[in-house]
Amino acid sequence: MKSTVETLSPTRVRLAIEVPFVELEPSLKKAYREIGQQVQVPGFRRGKVPAAVIDQRVGRGTVLNEAVQEAIPQNILAAVREHDLKTLGRPEVEITEFADGDSLNFTAEVDVRPEIALPDPASIEVTVDEVQIADSEIDEQVNNLRERFATLKTVERAAQDGDYVQIDLNATVDGEEVPGGQASNISHEVGSKQLLPGLDEALVGLAADDSTTFSTQLVGGDYAGRDADVAVTVRTVKEKELPELNDDFAQLASEFDTIEELRNDLRERVSRGKQVEQIYAARDKALEQMVAAAEVPAPEGVVREEVESRKAAMVDQLERIGASLEEYLASEEKTEEQIDTELAEAATEGVKIQLLLDTLADAEDVQVSDDEFGHEIVHRAQRAGMAPQQYYDQLVRSGAAAAVFGDVRRGKALASVMEKIKIKDSAGNEVTLDALRAQNEAEHNHEH
Repeated sequence: MKSTVETLSPTRVRLAIEVPFVELEPSLKKAYREIGQQVQVPGFRRGKVPAAVIDQRVGRGTVLNEAVQEAIPQNILAAVREHDLKTLGRPEVEITEFADGDSLNFTAEVDVRPEIALPDPASIEVTVDEVQIADSEIDEQVNNLRERFATLKTVERAAQDGDYVQIDLNATVDGEEVPGGQASNISHEVGSKQLLPGLDEALVGLAADDSTTFSTQLVGGDYAGRDADVAVTVRTVKEKELPELNDDFAQLASEFDTIEELRNDLRERVSRGKQVEQIYAARDKALEQMVAAAEVPAPEGVVREEVESRKAAMVDQLERIGASLEEYLASEEKTEEQIDTELAEAATEGVKIQLLLDTLADAEDVQVSDDEFGHEIVHRAQRAGMAPQQYYDQLVRSGAAAAVFGDVRRGKALASVMEKIKIKDSAGNEVTLDALRAQNEAEHNHEH
């Protein structure tokens, strides 16, 4: 095999490869073997059909084509190694010349990792918002806790917003019952807008055993888009009682003895959460600065693939919740071009960050241990709700294990950057990574 490399841009090369016919022999033999396994010819055992008979049956061209399809990736790999290229994404192949008995000539255009001049992380300074916690935020946390310990008490009065009612429903269109439009003894929170439009307004003012009728537009079923009359009867009205905010409540809802201790603990939790957000904001700003300083170019082919996969994932997510891309665009008041542009911008930035971190990982010779890789697999398997071994096997089958390995390595490179940059908040205080370390420690212990 002979190969030459031509640089098209800082992120793309074209390989011109020539493979003598004699070097295609192994691929040709393999193609005859595989096709021979698939064809049945009377008088010959499967897999024992002579080449001449196969040529007659399926055609020499088919066999040659199969051999070429196998030889191309192998020769691209050999050329990439020979020229010591760091390739990204899938190559675009074009066969320029090939005839039976002659050499195979083809080109392969492929994105490559650009040379990047790295800025010194120690020279990067970022400013993030100061952590501020209002009393109202702690009140909200306390109220959420109170809601969890609320009790329901039956009352002898008309329903109001926030009450819970047991109701019977019966929907009719022009006097005919709607299929599936009947329900009895269902629990509903008045004002929650969880059931039919118009129901909450109809319920306010009704006491136990009261009935009324309201009209609503049906959204599903045979009568979709038509107005239905819905008869509603209230069986019981229950009032939500929240526990009193005192030390007894603190002891019921937490491991603390006083409401003061409980509030302080909640304040600390909120503060820790905000400190972690601060570090994430610093990370994003630092990466943005470094990508700009290093003038990282984005390889077009890789960005294109990334946009395609992000768009497919988006459509997939929408389908899972029973929506289409058209409906999503309508609700967001955007055109498909706008979404494509947004995806392209996000993908370009994402690819640039990956290239920067890969270069950093090389510069610092970042290694990933089996333990670190295993930890990431366990973590991702948990998120996907799968057994780690099953998840790993699936990764290997789809050829994505190397990508996960790359993610872990980039994560380590990023962690080392974060240790070196200077972070201050808007009040001039130094921000440390302690909150993030504590969170990671807690997650690590939780997993073991």
